[in-house]
Amino acid sequence: MATDIGWKLTRTINSSSGDVRWDRLGQDGRPPVVLLHGTPFSSYVWRAVARSLARDHQVFVWDMPGYGTSEKAEGQDVSLAAQGRVFTELLSHWGLEEPLVVAHDFGGAVALRAHLLHGARYRALALVDPVALAPWGSPFFRLVGEHADVFEQLPPALHAALVREYVTSASSPGLHPAVLDRLVTPWLDGPGQAAFYRQIAQADQRYTDEIQGRYSGIGIPTLVCWGQDDSWIPVAKGRELAALIPGARFEPIAGAGHLVQEDAPAELTAALIAFLQQPL
Repeated sequence: MATDIGWKLTRTINSSSGDVRWDRLGQDGRPPVVLLHGTPFSSYVWRAVARSLARDHQVFVWDMPGYGTSEKAEGQDVSLAAQGRVFTELLSHWGLEEPLVVAHDFGGAVALRAHLLHGARYRALALVDPVALAPWGSPFFRLVGEHADVFEQLPPALHAALVREYVTSASSPGLHPAVLDRLVTPWLDGPGQAAFYRQIAQADQRYTDEIQGRYSGIGIPTLVCWGQDDSWIPVAKGRELAALIPGARFEPIAGAGHLVQEDAPAELTAALIAFLQQPL
């Protein structure tokens, strides 16, 4: 398992929702792939997959506003609506007209909104355990969303314990301690604690309700990957989503929970490479 604590994004762009940290792997001239992370994660979860794909692609990675090493600020708009706009801005900044897009969890909804509402064009789309179909959000997630102002006042030690337990539950076999530390660290200082509850408070299902009826109009090659042991979003949602998108292929990943990138990176990478390298 690659813990790779040294993963670092070296570039910054100012977006409509604050400064965004990003980077690029691979050589110029190769087919571009953009990786989108979910919540409450960052580009760090893509490190192994990104480096594998970079052998044959230019790979773009980024931390969404309010996540990872990107800006976290009081009053910041980190909703799905905002992230969809920011992603569209980034594609323009990078000069990518039809990239390959791979998106996990919340990032799946971001990629879908950018494509269906903002005209972002993709050569192909791979969705990994995405937030896409109602209803979504665990009982814990909904509870925190309804009382974010209360949870934000938790003493740091209690907040840290809650975040660690929550992130741990995204993995089926369990996370390496160093990986878990890296995933929770951005949320543990003062701005991070506020940002953790802010992103949950703004995670409104209406942002997927707005696009769910449009999935039948997706006309690009689409792969839906899903961890068979996902306790956050049941694998049945993956089959349901694949059935709604014309021609979509469904790829279950055995032994993986919601964080497929951590639980089964080799299996996920193999599925993505097979999909991205087929004639599209």
